[in-house]
Parts: sequence; C-alpha cells; structure tokens
Amino acid sequence: MIRLSSADPRFDADFAELVNARREADADVARDVRLIVSAVRDEGEAAVAAYTKRLDGHDLNESGWRIERADCLATFEGLSAELRQALELAAERIAAYHASQIPEDRDEVDAAGVRLGARWRPVDAAGIYVPGGRAAYPSSVLMNAIPARAAGVGRLVMVTPTPKGAVNPLVLAAAHLAGVDEIWRIGGAQAIAALAYGAGRIAPVDVVTGPGNAWVAEAKRQLYGVVGIDMVAGPSEIVVVADGANDPEWIAADLLSQSEHDPTSQSILFTDDALFADRVAEAVDLQIGTLSTSAVARAAWDANGAIVVTATLGEAVPLVDRLAPEHLELACDMDVAEALFADVRHAGSVFLGRHTPEAVGDYVAGPNHVLPTGRRARFSSGLSVLDFMKRTSFLACDATSLAAIGPAAVALAEAEGLPAHARSVALRLGR
Repeated sequence: MIRLSSADPRFDADFAELVNARREADADVARDVRLIVSAVRDEGEAAVAAYTKRLDGHDLNESGWRIERADCLATFEGLSAELRQALELAAERIAAYHASQIPEDRDEVDAAGVRLGARWRPVDAAGIYVPGGRAAYPSSVLMNAIPARAAGVGRLVMVTPTPKGAVNPLVLAAAHLAGVDEIWRIGGAQAIAALAYGAGRIAPVDVVTGPGNAWVAEAKRQLYGVVGIDMVAGPSEIVVVADGANDPEWIAADLLSQSEHDPTSQSILFTDDALFADRVAEAVDLQIGTLSTSAVARAAWDANGAIVVTATLGEAVPLVDRLAPEHLELACDMDVAEALFADVRHAGSVFLGRHTPEAVGDYVAGPNHVLPTGRRARFSSGLSVLDFMKRTSFLACDATSLAAIGPAAVALAEAEGLPAHARSVALRLGR
C-alpha cells in the first residue's frame, strides 16, 4: 500500500506515478484476442465451441449451447423469498431510474422556415456480457438488461461463461426478471466475437455491453466498429474522500469493497487527518483476514491501494479529478460533501455523505454500476438507455426556406471546390 502526503517535497512526482500506473491488458492479451476474434469470424460456431471447451472446460454440444427461458423462470421461483424480494427491489429501482433517461424527439420550424429535428430509435438487437467464474453477478444482468428494455430493444441476448458447465442460479433468476430473450453459455473474447459477427445459431447484434476480464475488454476494443460497445472497462476502482469524523471501520470496508473484485483493482483514500489515515490502514489489515475473498483483496490492496493525506479535503478534489475514478465517495457531512461535489469534474459515479457506501450503488440504488474506469471518466459516462439508442436528424425545406438559406450553401460549396454540391442547391433556386 502506498502512503503519500501532499506536504512531502516529492509528492507531485509520486502522485503522478500513481495516476499513470497501468493496470490493464498488455500486448500479449491483445495478440491472443486478435487470434480468437479472427477464428470466430472465419470459422463461426466451430471456433466458439473449441475455445469454450479449451477455456471453460465443457463441450457445448453436450452441455447445451442455450439456456431456456423456462429454466430461468424455474430458478427464479426456486429462490428464497428474501433473495426474490431483493432482486425485485433492485429491478424496480433500476427500471425507474433508467426510464427517466429516455430522450424526447425534436421537431420544430426555425425562423427561416426550415423544419428540423431529431428522432430517437432503439437498436434492433443488443448483447449483454455477464461475467462468470470469480465474477458471477446477477446485478450485472439487471444493470445491462433493464436499460436495454427501457430503450425498447427488440431482441436482447445474454452471453455468460459457465465454467465446467456450472450455471449461477442467481444470474438466471435475474435474466428472467429482466426479460432476456436468449442466453448462450459462452464467455470470453469468443463470446464478444460471436455477438459481433454472428456464429451459426447465434445471430449478430448491434450493440454489446457489460463488464468482463481483460480478454473481454480487449475484444470489445478490437470489435468496435463491427458492433457498437458501451465502453472498454478495466479493473475496478474506488476513491474515498473522508474526514476524521468517520468510523475507520466503515471506510476500510468501503475500500475493500473494490479490492475484493480482482487483484488489479484499486482503492484510494484521501483524508485531511493523518491519525485517521493510520486507523483506516489498521482496519483494512484486520478486515482483510475476515473476508472469504481475502487473497484477492490482499493482493489488490498491497499492489494498488493508496492513502493520501492532504492539508484540507478541498485540496483533494483536483487530485481526484486527475484520477477520474470509476467510483467516488465523499464521506463527510452532507453540506461539505455537496460543496466538494460542486467542484468535482471527473468521476463515473459519486456517493454523497457518510451513509452512502458505493456498494449500495452496485445493487439497489438505481443508477447504473457499469462505469468508466482507467481515467475514462474524463470523457465518458456510465451505461445508460442512450447506449441502446441512436439519433437520426431530419430536415425539410420548402421553396421559400430554401431560398433563405440556399445561396449560402452554394457559396460554401463553391469555396470548397465541390461544384456538384453547389449545383444541386442552385438548380432548385432557379440559377
């Protein structure tokens, strides 16, 4: 774990090293993914089956390619009442939040008499990737599928790896609740390629969303353009800005909520209280030993954890902006949190006050938990309904409105050396 102080003469250099630390895919991953993508493009489902047998340890022709909707319903009905109610609450809140994101069409006539506007429509088909293995999360199903449904996507396809053929029942239950149309037992880069190109019985989609490992992220990067994507997601990260009035046990748990995801996850605390920093560090070390995910959390905290002591909490905000974190907690009195939030420019999602742990946002709060990582919050946003929609602009001129704006179009086209452009307008102007 790195410990920094803004009072240290070397702070600028040390903090720059923290900001620029690379935790994502290397050249070997890119090379391997390129081979997998090419194989699926050229060989279709035969390549998908071969990679699934090699990497996930089961034969799709024996275990089955597809999981039926009836199986999802049966799994949902077989859950305990507590889990069913928890999934239903999460689904309701996520649906309500994302329904408010649906954009309005525009259709108006301007001062020149030109009718112009824009029309929003959903994509025809969307694919969602749901991790398996270490990261088998029903919350990811809800966070990806529900915005697609809110957008009006006609065909919703889910791919999820089933190592050794094992299926996570909560993932199936969530798929039932979210109304997923097709579920395929495939994962990794080969699943992303199958969604992009199509592979035999799997028809292609228009957009692929959802988190995954380095191979999944790299496949999305390489296939962008063949298919739309939400983002290239890297390792999870959290930044907590906390004053000394917090319970150090709470803040330690918040930091570990991301460290337990993966050894490459990053958790960073900013505080203006050096003694509180010590107490949080001690609490982290004690709590790690109690976690069933202790090996992963320990590796992540030791390699990528950091505590930064600043003179004031306000001094932390520009430093946070340089990190542009996936998750940002402002754990202080609400008036202070609001003041800090007003100055924050770059963060995927922000959690305000002492009683808003990031983990509640992962499940039941409503906003999406698929968020930009790796400093991409500088230029991108979390998953939303808009990722499953596209905007078509339109305009209509009559003779009068074309006469008002057409001469300028002719002049610009001629200046650009495009005579056919100029003529197509000029002829309608009677020139």
